[in-house]
Amino acid sequence: MTAIDISRPAAFTPVLDSDDVRTDWTRAEIQALFDLPFTELVFQAAAVHRRRFDPTQVQISTLLSIKTGGCPEDCAYCPQSAHHETGLKASKLMEVQKVLAEAKAAKDAGASRFCMGAAWRSPKDQDLESVCAMVEGVKALGMETCVTLGMLNSGQALRLKEAGLDYYNHNLDTSPEYYGNIITTRTYQDRLDTLSNVREAGINVCCGGIVGMGEDLTDRVGMIHTLATLPQHPESVPINMLVQVDGTPLDGEAALDAIDFVRTIAVARITMPASMVRLSAGREGMSDETQALCFLAGANSIFYGPKLLTTANPVADHDKQLLARLGMTSMNVVEEGCAEDACDH
Repeated sequence: MTAIDISRPAAFTPVLDSDDVRTDWTRAEIQALFDLPFTELVFQAAAVHRRRFDPTQVQISTLLSIKTGGCPEDCAYCPQSAHHETGLKASKLMEVQKVLAEAKAAKDAGASRFCMGAAWRSPKDQDLESVCAMVEGVKALGMETCVTLGMLNSGQALRLKEAGLDYYNHNLDTSPEYYGNIITTRTYQDRLDTLSNVREAGINVCCGGIVGMGEDLTDRVGMIHTLATLPQHPESVPINMLVQVDGTPLDGEAALDAIDFVRTIAVARITMPASMVRLSAGREGMSDETQALCFLAGANSIFYGPKLLTTANPVADHDKQLLARLGMTSMNVVEEGCAEDACDH
């Protein structure tokens, strides 16, 4: 009988002794992490996670679409794009009081973070004033706030800061190399410029991406590399699994293997050890066991509620039951410093 080689691969890269927050990661180092044996990778990610977070706690967030559909961007995954026939009816910006009522209900259901998404390329100034009123109202409830409104200029970012916004979400979606296969109506640099405007305004950055869009491993490496080598890591890193929607170009795309998804969570945790890694879109299609592995690998936030903007999300009762089975609890206090991009489902 031929002996099975269980020696560690040449790419093995121990990180357990390091507590550094680095912004000088190389693609080769990140590739080496993805190449680790699965159990070794998850073990290392869990060890990094425990250095900075309570591994038995997750932050509960709620994401509300405050303006749905009719977006001029052509993001291939997005049911809100005006370029795709998905049957989604466009709506106007919600009234401030209706949004605040939703926020209070979310808080009563256990959420400590309230995220608001609008399907815009970029907000108009009069609409931004309404959003600022929403931010102020949600803050008054004692909740952490996050919005995603598309591209921002520096003046708009400063206005949101004045309103007390905690986080601004603007995802990179994928690697620079694969980006053109997904979006053609705004550039990768456009996204980086918005992140820079948000950072310079003093707002915490929420920025991650989507996997399962037909990209290969090198693109997942490239996405994590871009995030982990920003001048300052995003305080919040949502990792989304593609939710396929009828009428979008990515409907019918081969699903990403669950183990590969967990690997992405783990590598995000190791490379960005101080960030909140958010298990975001796609949980409706995940088994409880997959989600448990994501928590073990360093994810420490989920979204409650029946929808993530326009797509299904596990019902809150099921989430509560899952957390109870795992012996996990919710973070009930607002942390110092969100949600997916408004066009990320």
